Amino acid sequence: MKILCDIYKGGKKEEMYLYVPKDGALSKVPETLLASFGELKLVTTIVVTPSRKLARADSNKVLQEIADKGFYLQLPPAKFPQANILPEYRT
Repeated sequence: MKILCDIYKGGKKEEMYLYVPKDGALSKVPETLLASFGELKLVTTIVVTPSRKLARADSNKVLQEIADKGFYLQLPPAKFPQANILPEYRT
């Protein structure tokens, strides 16, 4: 499976990206999600395949969510990942 995707970013949140199929564009993305981005800007268009390496997303997950929901939302990385918390402070 492969999908030609447009990748958008917004002006409101750093490092948050929206992957949508090129042919379907933004039609399946909920209005509330679109509003949370602010003004959208097209970053790039790429072909996503199961073997393609993506910077901060798993290509198989991207493909699956686009198939299921019509889009994939890439959230910013956690500022304080759990792995960096000392073991005695984990809950």
